[in-house]
Amino acid sequence: MIDRNAAIARYLRLEPVPTLPDIRLYTAHPGSRLSQFAGDENDPPAPYWAYQWAGGLALAQHFRAHPDVVAGRRVLDLGAGSGLVGIVAAKLGARASAAEIDPNGRAAIALNAAANDVALPLIDIDISSAPPQNIDLIAAGDVFYNAEIAGLMLPFLVRCAEAGIAVLIGDPDRRDLPHQSLTRLASYPVGDVGDQRSSTDRTGSVYAIK
Repeated sequence: MIDRNAAIARYLRLEPVPTLPDIRLYTAHPGSRLSQFAGDENDPPAPYWAYQWAGGLALAQHFRAHPDVVAGRRVLDLGAGSGLVGIVAAKLGARASAAEIDPNGRAAIALNAAANDVALPLIDIDISSAPPQNIDLIAAGDVFYNAEIAGLMLPFLVRCAEAGIAVLIGDPDRRDLPHQSLTRLASYPVGDVGDQRSSTDRTGSVYAIK
């Protein structure tokens, strides 16, 4: 079995995030051999954790622009991927945690948190169940990436909002984003990231539940 921590540290590069240069993340490059992280060859998880994505970058920039949103609060980075959003929240004084189901992502989050000198403990979240306890704010970046997940994610986030948890969503206006249920709060340039790599001037937006 692959030693995920050792493989990530060896084959990915610890690089500054282009729009947040004081944050460094283990990031994939052409020589990263991501196929070694695939696991089940019949259903390999996509390596979302190995890149920065538009919604997460928008949330991270939003927190930087409005640090009072997260400072001193219990913030959950939901579907954390690399852990970028939780890392930025922690650096701004949040008691941040992360939820990520991909074991490679969980390994990357631990490494990225350590590289940025913050604590970002992992917690388990079931989006088909009740809202989590002891959370003030859920930051959900890039969680509406297909119709199936969107159909589960929106009801969960609505339940969380109804339970008194603040919910912020970061997304570059993907097809399955439920615009009718959201209010756009702000937009930020995020560069050439995610699922439209031909674009160098992409924008990510931050939304709240209506």
